[in-house]
Amino acid sequence: MDCRPSRTQDPNEWIATCPEGSRAVCEELRDLFFRWEPDLQESINSNMLCFNRHKRVVGLSGLKSHAQITFYRGGDLPDPGRLFNHGLENATIRSIDLPQGLEGLNQRALKALLHAAVELDAQPSLPKPPRPPREEWPMPSVLEEALQKNKAAAAFFEQLKPTYQREYKVWVSTAKQPETIAKRLNETIRALAAGKKWAQRKEAC
Repeated sequence: MDCRPSRTQDPNEWIATCPEGSRAVCEELRDLFFRWEPDLQESINSNMLCFNRHKRVVGLSGLKSHAQITFYRGGDLPDPGRLFNHGLENATIRSIDLPQGLEGLNQRALKALLHAAVELDAQPSLPKPPRPPREEWPMPSVLEEALQKNKAAAAFFEQLKPTYQREYKVWVSTAKQPETIAKRLNETIRALAAGKKWAQRKEAC
C-alpha cells in the first residue's frame, strides 16, 4: 500500500504516469473493475487509484516492479481462492501483490472478491472486526533464570497482567550489549521484588 503524496488527482493521468513495470496491469485491472462493477466511482488517495461506493472499496497501487490491489475491508471478505498475499496480519486492509502481472491470477476469484466487497460496502454500519490479539512475547532466558533465584520478584511477576509482564520481557530482551542486559536485569529483579511495575521501576532504585 502506497502512502506517498498523490502525484495527481486525475485517474487518467494517474494511469498514464504509473511506472512502466505496473502501468499495463493497472490499466487492465481498471477496465476489469468497471466491467464487473460499473457503478464504482474513482478517486485518488495516498497515490492510489481508488474505487468507491459508500466508502473506498478497493484500490490500485502502481509500484516500480509490480501492481498491487488493496481491499479496504479485506479482513471481512471470504477468500476461498486465497488471493490475499500481503497484509494478512491486518484486521481490515488486505492486499494482492501481482509480481507476475495478471499471469496466473484467478480472475474469476478476483471478480467474486470484488462483488463481495461492494456488497459489504452497502452495509457501512457493520462494526469493525476486533483487532487480532498480539502474540505473547517470549520469556528471555536470562530473566527466567533470574526469577528462579528470587522468590519475591517471581511472585510479583506472576501476579502481573500479561501486558505488564510484556513490558519487562521486551525491555530485557531488546538489550544487545552484555553490560546493558545485566543492568536492565538487575533493575528488573529489584523492581519486581519491590512490587513495582515497569513504569515504576525507577522508584525501586
